[in-house]
Formats: sequence, structure tokens, C-alpha cells
Amino acid sequence: MKKSIVYTKTGDKGTTSLVGGTRVRKTHLRLEAYGTIDELNSFTGWLNCEIKEEMHRDFLLFIQHKLFAVGSFLATETERIQPKAASVITGKDIERIEAQIDQIDAALPRLNQFVLPGGNEIASRAHICRTVTRRAERIVYRVAEDFPVSENIVIFLNRLSDYFFVLARQESHKTSEEIYWEQGDI
Repeated sequence: MKKSIVYTKTGDKGTTSLVGGTRVRKTHLRLEAYGTIDELNSFTGWLNCEIKEEMHRDFLLFIQHKLFAVGSFLATETERIQPKAASVITGKDIERIEAQIDQIDAALPRLNQFVLPGGNEIASRAHICRTVTRRAERIVYRVAEDFPVSENIVIFLNRLSDYFFVLARQESHKTSEEIYWEQGDI
């Protein structure tokens, strides 16, 4: 079998193809959306490099696979063709995130103040994932204004940012207390 070529030269003039064949500018909103999902996937992998518990490592790997599916969906001309089954986010995927959130949150103290990102390396990485997820969610909502986007994708992203938030809180409590926003002069 011949090895695939990494560079195709088809994007050298500022365009690329969506799944379906239509060429669009590299500044197209869809590319911004799935590029941000790719960025989030990279940050999730970076977070997973430091996670100690196998349960969390396995769950983050699940998230990475689902983020790849989201990117594939967003790269598909959903107005013309049906996304492949591998690109579909299901209610079961969302429920799996919610179960993780509930499990982590049940062990955390009640939150009465706003939390600042930080605390330790892992918590900080989780906060980066949370904020990139929120940006991805906003961009996907913009895509949905003009193109068909599965409601499960935006729900998935919304829950995912909540997951990264509780994971960051959990990790902060392992090494120190959370850092809270102090209103007024410090």
C-alpha cells in the first residue's frame, strides 16, 4: 500500500473542501467551528497527559473521540448530505458526560463564589479546555444560524464545558483550595 501524502497543495489558494465536495474559503465559519473543535481536542489531549486517575484518562479519551466526531459533522455539508453515523452525537453521549459531572460534583464542596482559573497545573489545563469549549459552543451556534446543526452537538458542548469546570475544581482541591474572585480591592 502506498503511503499517503501529507500535503495536497489544494488549499494553497485559500480554499478547502467540505465533506460533500464544495470548496469554501479558509475563513468560512464552518472552518472556524471545526478548527476550534480541533484546538479543543488538542488541549484535551494536553490535559490528559497530566491526569493521574485511569477513570478520568479513559473519559477524556472518549471526549477526544467525540470531539473528532463533532468536527467531522461540522465539516459536512449537512444541508446537502446526511452526516455519517460516526459523526453523530447521541443522547447517550450527553448522558455519559452528565453522569461524570454528577459523580465529580457530588464530592465537591458547595460553591458560593466565582472561581478563578488556576490552582495547579491540571486544574489550569481543565480551565483552558472549559473556555475553549465555550468559544466552540458560541461559534457552533453561529454556524447553526445558516446551516443545519444537530441540537445534540450544542448540548454536548454545553455539558462538556461544565465537565471541565467540575474537573478543574476537583483537581484544585487535591493540592490546594480553589482561588476565588475577590470583589473590590485586593
